[in-house]
Amino acid sequence: MLPQFIQEILIDQAIGAIECTPEETAEACEQFYTQAQIGDEKARKTWLGRYGMSEEQLQALATRGVRIEKFKQETWAPKLESYFLSRKNQLDKVIYSLIRTKDMGIAQELYFRILEGEQSLGELARTYSQGPEAQTDGLIGPVELSVPHPTLAQLLTLSQPGQLCPPTRVGEWLVLVRLEKFIPAQLDEAMRRRLLDECFNTWLSDQLEKLGSISFHHSTPASTAS
Repeated sequence: MLPQFIQEILIDQAIGAIECTPEETAEACEQFYTQAQIGDEKARKTWLGRYGMSEEQLQALATRGVRIEKFKQETWAPKLESYFLSRKNQLDKVIYSLIRTKDMGIAQELYFRILEGEQSLGELARTYSQGPEAQTDGLIGPVELSVPHPTLAQLLTLSQPGQLCPPTRVGEWLVLVRLEKFIPAQLDEAMRRRLLDECFNTWLSDQLEKLGSISFHHSTPASTAS
């Protein structure tokens, strides 16, 4: 519980100077009152008494989420495009077909069968693939490029749709992989929200780590001369 408590203190310190407009405050309070079922003044006073809070503290609590979002916007929104570009190669999505086996002879045989059109990759995946993709005719995705094994992700990044890669060692497996579709990441509203959350969570983790290092430094006994 202590790290969570410290985390909330760090957030409160960060948003201390963030202000809401009267409209934002009114809307946030209304939503909080509805959620807590304290819409009328009598219920609100009872609630305040139960939790030992003032009206000002209640307002601060009700607007906390809004102020956190404003803090994210003010701190990271101006840098979001460059952050997106630095992450884009992990955020791009792919749909691909895969066969995995541990037998090089089988992998090579299947590779040539597919190349020569004797059988489809999907048909062979159902029979020979040794992973869950056997249940989907070898088809996987769409998934972000951060999801597959790094070697597999690199293969997919360098491939053209429809291109079948020769048997390649990926961890313990030999894989045949074919890129079906490449879906480039877009900096739309949903992606902006996700990346703002990422930046905020990274910042918060860094703050906690710094605080932990300081605490450890102060708690380490000074060395004494023997």
